[in-house]
Amino acid sequence: MRILLLNPNTSAAMTERMARAAEAALAPDARITALTAKTGLPYIASRAEAQLAGAAVLETLAAHHSGHDAAVIAAYGDPGLIAARELFDLPVVGMAEAAMLSACQLGARFAVVTFAPALLPWYEDAVALAGLSARCAGLYAVRRPFQAVTAVQEELRPDILALAERAVGEGADVVILAGAPLAGLATTLRDSVPVPLVDPLAAALGQAQALVQLGTRPPRAGRFARPPAKPATGLSGPLARWIAHREDES
Repeated sequence: MRILLLNPNTSAAMTERMARAAEAALAPDARITALTAKTGLPYIASRAEAQLAGAAVLETLAAHHSGHDAAVIAAYGDPGLIAARELFDLPVVGMAEAAMLSACQLGARFAVVTFAPALLPWYEDAVALAGLSARCAGLYAVRRPFQAVTAVQEELRPDILALAERAVGEGADVVILAGAPLAGLATTLRDSVPVPLVDPLAAALGQAQALVQLGTRPPRAGRFARPPAKPATGLSGPLARWIAHREDES
C-alpha cells in the first residue's frame, strides 16, 4: 500500500518531521511518499492562506497521485480536501476531519487544542464543514508567541498541556492536538491527560489505510463524481491536463 503524504506548506523540515512521526501509524505493508508544496507559505495560519495551500494540494496530487492508493493532506484545517475528492479517484483524507471523526468514536464531545490564536477561525470552519459543531466542546489556543513553528512542541509543551487539562475540566471527553507542528505530541503527553488524546496525522493515516482496505470504487455519479473536461489557462501542466481529461499525455 502506498500513501501520498502532502504537506501543503513550504517547510521541508516540517515534512520530514511528519514523515518520521508517520512511521508509527503505518501497517507493515504500507509506505508513504512525503512531499512538500513548491509554492505557498512556510505554515498555514488563516483561511486565505488555506486557499493558496489548497491550490498547491491539487497541483501536487495531479503530478504525483499515480501509483498511490490514497493521499493524506497533512495540514489541520484540510486545505483543498473537498476539491481533491472531487477531482481524483483515490481516497483523500484530511487531518482535521479524520481527527474529529476519530474523536467522536472515543467520546461524546471533543476539544481542539492548538498553538496559535490565528488558527482558530479556520479550525472553527473545519468543525462546521464536518457537521460536528454539536460535538465540539471548544477550541483552545496558546496565547504566548513562539520562536519557530518547527519547534513549537518543545517550546509550548507546558502551555499545550495546560490547555488540554483545561478542556477536560470544561467538558471535553477527548482532546485533539491540532496543527501539523504538533504531530507526534499526543504520544508524548497521553499519560499526562486523563482523557484520550488524538494525533491528527495518526488518525488520517489510519483512516487512509482503512479506506484502501475497504476497496470501494471511485464515484461515477453524485456530488463527488469527476467534473467534465474543461480547458484551463495558466495552471501547471499536470493539473491542466487532469482537468482537461488529457492525463495520458506526457
